[in-house]
Amino acid sequence: MIKFLLLIMALLLSSGCVNKHGISAKYYSDCKEYYDLQGYYHNECGEDDIVTYEEIKEKGQKAIDSINGKKEEPKGNVW
Repeated sequence: MIKFLLLIMALLLSSGCVNKHGISAKYYSDCKEYYDLQGYYHNECGEDDIVTYEEIKEKGQKAIDSINGKKEEPKGNVW
């Protein structure tokens, strides 16, 4: 019963670190929004994230491919 309570407490305490970009040390990630000199809009978010959802998806896909026996495609010409 104690293990169950500790697990529930750990999950509740760690759920505050999940934001829309990934898992970070802060609940709200700092975003920089600005326009450059040419008038283009820039939005830089998620630099303080420990793990982003794109990284989780990429590593999960590699694990699934390795289980299914698919080999990674070469990224370019080796010669």
